[in-house]
Amino acid sequence: MDAQLKRGVLDVCVLAAIKNEDSYGYKIIKDVSPVLKLSESTLYTILKRLEEADMLEVRPTMHEGRVRKYYHIKSKGIKRIEEFKSEWKEIMNIYSFIIK
Repeated sequence: MDAQLKRGVLDVCVLAAIKNEDSYGYKIIKDVSPVLKLSESTLYTILKRLEEADMLEVRPTMHEGRVRKYYHIKSKGIKRIEEFKSEWKEIMNIYSFIIK
């Protein structure tokens, strides 16, 4: 898969994983695991990129004596999911043309 396309898909999968509730790294990996394999290093790179793009905000919280970062989707992240849905329709049309 093209690296740029894959990057976009991974970003949107992470956003979708936290769309309905704030979450933290391990849980995000667990939640997306039925559809894709995501390493911790890849996830944290994605989370940092999404935070810098103002799509996520991070809230550190103490959990069992350790700091756990919770990620919250912002309106820009929700908008990105909606844009992706529109883009995906176009990609599927192209795919249908190719496989004919």
